[in-house]
Amino acid sequence: MAYKSDRRSDKNDVLEKENDNELPLLRANFRLMAAAGVMIVLGFLLMAGGATDWGEFNPDIFSARRIVVGPTIAFLGFIFMGVAIMYSPKKK
Repeated sequence: MAYKSDRRSDKNDVLEKENDNELPLLRANFRLMAAAGVMIVLGFLLMAGGATDWGEFNPDIFSARRIVVGPTIAFLGFIFMGVAIMYSPKKK
């Protein structure tokens, strides 16, 4: 048998409507997300390398910039993106 509510609604029982014009994120969140996006793009650019000819070995593929610095900056950018989304300024 289905549950049937005997409670009647009242005019005073209505929840307040939230303002639909407000965004859930603030301007500070979008600025931090933009900075995180720049970090991610910078990390991928540091990992990128120039073209090589077929059959030639280029030792630059094992440089610290491509295997350590670039991935680290990109990873930190992804972490910072999560922080930027969750950031909430303290209200005074």
